[in-house]
Amino acid sequence: MEKTSTDAFPFTMNSSEKQETVCIFGTGDFGRSLALKMLQCGYSIVFGSRNPQKSSLLPNGAEVLSYSEAAWKSDIIIIAVHREHYGFLTELTEVLKGKTLVDISNNLKINQYPESNAEYLAQLVPGAHVVKAFNTISAWALQSGALDANRQATAKREDPFSTSTAWLSDSYIALGILGFFLFVLLGITSLPSVSNTVNWREFRFVQSKLGYLTLILCTAHTMVYGGKRFLSPSSLIWYLPSAYVIALIIPCIVLVIKFVLVLPCIDKTLTRIRQGWERNAKPTLNGERYLKQSSVHLDSEL
Repeated sequence: MEKTSTDAFPFTMNSSEKQETVCIFGTGDFGRSLALKMLQCGYSIVFGSRNPQKSSLLPNGAEVLSYSEAAWKSDIIIIAVHREHYGFLTELTEVLKGKTLVDISNNLKINQYPESNAEYLAQLVPGAHVVKAFNTISAWALQSGALDANRQATAKREDPFSTSTAWLSDSYIALGILGFFLFVLLGITSLPSVSNTVNWREFRFVQSKLGYLTLILCTAHTMVYGGKRFLSPSSLIWYLPSAYVIALIIPCIVLVIKFVLVLPCIDKTLTRIRQGWERNAKPTLNGERYLKQSSVHLDSEL
């Protein structure tokens, strides 16, 4: 199988001089990711594999040899294979004598074996120096590098405690909670068992005054959610507004009409009409006029 390589993009801190050679036993995900980062730092990498000819997807610049040949080229050997496959190391006892073996493995369960992997590795190769390292780093973190999320947040160098836009999220949550609470209150007062226990003034106050307040809070909640995206062309799909924008059309029309109706010049006239006022009233007898005025007075008292 032809070997496929992955280019290693050097870091800006990279030195022009090559550092010492590091040997990695294992060509899996973690071994390849670790080799890529070490190549970017200027180290020479040699892989040890049981099938050197079939190893693929290795970083460009890394050499792949058999276990014994790779071990001769370096004094630092990283064991990037599972504990179940440590058996081949007993055949390399003489080659690994005096070298540093780096154990990077983790077991799948706690107390899975009576001894740790590093202790087991030291028992297999008594002449080597065993150390533990890299077992808290994932292959994904090594591959992501500067594209990792935590590095992106650090590179932006923004103040994490900036309050320039924090009020939007706080307002969004507060308006949503208040609007939902009043909406539940309106639903409870609409139940026949509850509406029959309150008088008409209380019922009118809840259904009218609190009803409009609920509509205002819920509409403001949605507007804060949209924020700057309402008029942003990039948020439009097929030049159509989002669903939450379309949902605001009817509530906004209702609120605008209500705002017009509560203007003093219009509200005064509407109140008089509700009380029985007629613009072109015909002259009537005094008794009829008195009865009409009395009824209007009673209506206004109610």
